[in-house]
Amino acid sequence: MFVNMKFRRGRCPYCGHYYWTLNPSQDNCGDQPCTPYGFIGNPPGTYRPESVKDVRERFLSFFEKRGHTRVTRYPVVARWRNDVYLVGASIYDFQPWVTEGIVPPPANPLTISQPSIRLTDVDKVGRSGRHLTGFEMMAHHAFNFPGRDIYWINETVEYAHEFFTKELGFRDDEVTYKENIWEGGGNAGESFEVLVRGLELATLVFMHYRVVGDEYREMPIRIVDTGYGLERIYWVLTGKPTIYEAVFERFLNKARQLLGLPKPDEKMLASLAIHMGQLDPEVLALDKAYVEVARRIGVDSTELINFIKPQEALYVLADHSRTVSWMINDGVIPSNSGVGYLARLLIRRMLKYMHVIDAQVPLTEIFSTHLSYLINDYPELKESMQLILDLVELEENKYKSAISQLPKLISRVKGELTINDLINLYDSHGIPPEVVRDEAAKKGVRVNVPDNFYEMLAARHQKPTKGEEGGGIEVTADDVIDLPPTRELFYENTYMFEGKAKVLKVIKGKYIVLDSTIFYPEGGGQPADRGVLRFNGVEAKVIDVQRVGPVIIHVIEGPAPGVGDVVEMRVDSERRLGLMRMHTGTHILLQSIRRVLGKHVWQAGAQKDIPLSRLDVTHYRLPTQDEVRRIEELANEVVLSDIPIKAELMPRNEAEAKYGFIIYQGGVVPGGKVRIVKVGEGDDAYDVEACGGTHLDRTSKVGLIKIVRVDKIQEGVVRFIFTTGKYTLDYVRSLEGTLDSVASRLKVGRDDVDKAVDRLLKGLNEVEERSRLLTRKAIEADLANIVKSMITVGGFKVAVYPEDYWVKDYLQELASKYPGDVLILIHGKEYQVYTNGKVKAIDVAKALNELGGKGGGSGTFAQGVFSNPVNQDDVINVIRRSLG
Repeated sequence: MFVNMKFRRGRCPYCGHYYWTLNPSQDNCGDQPCTPYGFIGNPPGTYRPESVKDVRERFLSFFEKRGHTRVTRYPVVARWRNDVYLVGASIYDFQPWVTEGIVPPPANPLTISQPSIRLTDVDKVGRSGRHLTGFEMMAHHAFNFPGRDIYWINETVEYAHEFFTKELGFRDDEVTYKENIWEGGGNAGESFEVLVRGLELATLVFMHYRVVGDEYREMPIRIVDTGYGLERIYWVLTGKPTIYEAVFERFLNKARQLLGLPKPDEKMLASLAIHMGQLDPEVLALDKAYVEVARRIGVDSTELINFIKPQEALYVLADHSRTVSWMINDGVIPSNSGVGYLARLLIRRMLKYMHVIDAQVPLTEIFSTHLSYLINDYPELKESMQLILDLVELEENKYKSAISQLPKLISRVKGELTINDLINLYDSHGIPPEVVRDEAAKKGVRVNVPDNFYEMLAARHQKPTKGEEGGGIEVTADDVIDLPPTRELFYENTYMFEGKAKVLKVIKGKYIVLDSTIFYPEGGGQPADRGVLRFNGVEAKVIDVQRVGPVIIHVIEGPAPGVGDVVEMRVDSERRLGLMRMHTGTHILLQSIRRVLGKHVWQAGAQKDIPLSRLDVTHYRLPTQDEVRRIEELANEVVLSDIPIKAELMPRNEAEAKYGFIIYQGGVVPGGKVRIVKVGEGDDAYDVEACGGTHLDRTSKVGLIKIVRVDKIQEGVVRFIFTTGKYTLDYVRSLEGTLDSVASRLKVGRDDVDKAVDRLLKGLNEVEERSRLLTRKAIEADLANIVKSMITVGGFKVAVYPEDYWVKDYLQELASKYPGDVLILIHGKEYQVYTNGKVKAIDVAKALNELGGKGGGSGTFAQGVFSNPVNQDDVINVIRRSLG
């Protein structure tokens, strides 16, 4: 196309990149910061869309007409991956399974508009005029497999040029193609960045590398990976001053009314956006960028900052509220760990900006206002709207509570506040660094806040940590690379507890590889089977079973068989059945929790064990007793319904298309095919998950499911401890034993324990009341004795009193009524000092060291111990010398 249309290839004198253009006078690459925006107030093209939705539909329809299948957008939380939390581009939807050739694409070629989230530029949002944390990446993809080409570079560029010139009406000489390289999500390729009037609108990547460390390695698959910025294209077509004014115009108008902020001067906004686009906080620190922009447009820098701060805050509120709404809708609960940390980061940043503009409305009102517009474009948000508002309100309350503790927290920091102090205050308490800086300034402490503070935080929490393969055994993939995959008999028949197999390899005398096995290896939260291997008249215990790639390793204790021996395998069947009941019970319980607490619930961890198992789920508060009861009842209804349970291998794409990404509740399952476990049949199945565990064939075999305890183990995660089958019977018997023991001590029958406890509590209340009356009388009597024994030392009234009632509340009340200056109470070797401030209690405690005392305290209270008992006169003599 470049040759036929006579494009000219040039090299940018500023950034050094090569570019292609039809504009004879163009002398640079056409990108920021090499050239200014030329579309603000002067949009190119002939097409004027009414909304962002119109641009999206025009793009998808364009490629549908050209043989591409439209694919429904994926969630923003990448449940099908274990290397990232969030979808950062449309290609993330197909990594690694499609891009590695493990599964075929859902269509080929295809087109999609994928909501994406990137927090790498979070600190630039609201400042540069163009950065977003959440955006839609429109794309068309083609996957060229060996022997089957779809299309490659020429067709991709032709599609792009036709879309921009024919569909959007841009002139041919306004579209520039800048040469570059792109990488992301583990893949890379050469690319063209498509630029119009100074703004990159699309990137056309020709992906054929796998990124391994610092190397690019050729892949057998060549992938057309394009990304068209929906919001950027709409911005250019409208010619608005900033991307926020274009995309969020209706929300911003309403928010300004809500917050009492005037509509800004558009010429000033446009001038600011153009200059900030060229300077960009990536190139200059923010404060220097504002000073430079002020110089260029001829205004005072303070005046400029006062102008931009309210707009920056509004832009952050607009962008972040949409991104957070996407995240919560896809099951993210704001918290202090994992992907929840990233959601909380954005909410706390919004609260910081609410503080900057002194907003007098709650953050929930900002979200509610924006959601009323967002649900028109993202109807799925309507169902989760109340959850979003509830979580935002909860986060705002936590934030206010943390802010109230800030003076105390700052006082604990020694010397100057460092960047690590700011990070710790944010990670531990969620307090933004700017708020810390303002509070520290009141105490004369200077704090420097990095411009990229939130980018630093996001970078620390962008990716999940990976677990260790092989459970820590001394066997690596290299040890078994020459062996075939182990035949997994435990999947073929989960009730097979005896069988025979041939020994393929013995490693270090205790790691046994068989050609097939009935032993389940540890995985998916289910412990490994235990049992024995019998051979040549001897027996070895199987104490652990682990998977190393497709090979299963049996860890034995005892004599080892030889290579080629046939061994008799015996699994501890009672233990395996107990674990199967627990694993199936976990699936039933999880779906029961989702039905009672809400669809935002996702499994956050599980350990299926005997006699108790645990299930961790995402939820923002501790469930009520009534909710726990309803969950338990629902789970047991499923058990009693005797529903069939079936497992089948399905192609990954087919399973995702049929059941959705809910199949990854238990985490990512590797491979082109996934093992789908269904509790129930047809579209009304109670639970459908990709799972590699062993399961029963009917729910009735689980036995009674009993929730033993529910705890909030961390922010956004609730733990259910439960048991099933015969272990439930053991648990109930244990409760009955405890109940019988209590009944025996109360001298009543089991059925009368409740009434007996009521009587006991009533009696205790009466005793406590009598005790309070007697305590008051004792205090009055002791106080009278203390006053009688009070002496004057150095002008201070002092009393030393040996006290038998060493009860905290009693002593404090006694001291509060003491009319003198110093009161010393002694109880055996212990002592307490109370003063009214005229004398420091800590000084009195130091004086008592003369008698072998050791203690500490403050100005009005001190306490300590003596090494040996002391008498009243000795203490009085010390005080006379100290205060005389």
